[in-house]
Amino acid sequence: MIDKVDISEKMSLFNEYWSPKIVGELNNSYVKVAKLKGEFIWHSHENEDELFWIVKGTLLIKFRDKDVLLKAGEFLIIPKGVEHLPVAEEEVEVVLIEPKSTLNTGDIISDRTVENPIKI
Repeated sequence: MIDKVDISEKMSLFNEYWSPKIVGELNNSYVKVAKLKGEFIWHSHENEDELFWIVKGTLLIKFRDKDVLLKAGEFLIIPKGVEHLPVAEEEVEVVLIEPKSTLNTGDIISDRTVENPIKI
């Protein structure tokens, strides 16, 4: 079935932070949306590249050798194996495009790991 996706409408369906929701599938990848606030955890994804596309707000992504500040309308692709730390001082709305095998916490399993994200 071919349906359009309204990102704003999908974002209105949840309030929790750091808990990605699936809104579409593309080849062997998920398109996810998430709300972020605060500091996440240092992690990497051994086998998966990850795209962060900012819909609303400003997201700082820290790397061991530099920081990248992303604003609404900008995206960043983080190559597999690169350790990173997302930080959102205020609420950020983001679209993530990543392989279906990608865990939000990558190589770190913690209370923030979402093993089976729900589809909304």
